[in-house]
Amino acid sequence: MLYHIALVEDQDAEAKRIETYLERFRHIDENEFQLTRFSDGDSFIARYQPVYDLVLMDILMPGTNGMDTAQALRRLDRNMTLVFVTNMAQFAVKGYEVEAFDFLVKPVSYDNFEMKMRRVLRKLANEQRDSFILLNLSEGKKRISPSQIQYVEVAGHKLIYHTTEGSYTVYGTLKSAEEQLNPKVFSRCNHCYLVNLNFVSAVNGMETTVAGQTLQVSRSRKSGFMAQLNEFLGGNF
Repeated sequence: MLYHIALVEDQDAEAKRIETYLERFRHIDENEFQLTRFSDGDSFIARYQPVYDLVLMDILMPGTNGMDTAQALRRLDRNMTLVFVTNMAQFAVKGYEVEAFDFLVKPVSYDNFEMKMRRVLRKLANEQRDSFILLNLSEGKKRISPSQIQYVEVAGHKLIYHTTEGSYTVYGTLKSAEEQLNPKVFSRCNHCYLVNLNFVSAVNGMETTVAGQTLQVSRSRKSGFMAQLNEFLGGNF
């Protein structure tokens, strides 16, 4: 499997060390790695696209420091894995605020690097990273997890993904969205809405409440929607 890694490090020698370690690790691991280096946090955020599985980030850098960069990163992408590479171990506790998965303390030894990389790969495997959906928004790409999606709405040639983080509009069809999502979890209540059954709180007549929003249920889809909802909830609806 190919993993995309971003390295945010201003010191050439330290960046070269990580590159060398990653190349060494590649020879004993079944996976492939594509490393992209950024020399400061500002350029990383300015050019960020949610295509990275792992971000290795220094904390002490010129311009925006690594902790502030991480906060900006989390506003763009809450799903990628973040590991700090720093000699400032005292920031370990603060790292929880930006959901850092781990720390590598400089000077980084290869044995420690290998151990942490194996932990990262186990995490990524458990998350089944291929299940993330990449949305092509007008302002750039956005990666979301299906579990964040409350429902998908079609309006003309556009799709509106209503999520726990907000709503995002892209071009597409409801059929294309449906093909990306688990059919046991997502169900159409009419031709306009694809609903995450986890967020259904009520069904009253020809209406259903999804994440606090009232959506119409069409007559043609009512029996199928109710059957799928009851199967999802173990017959308790």
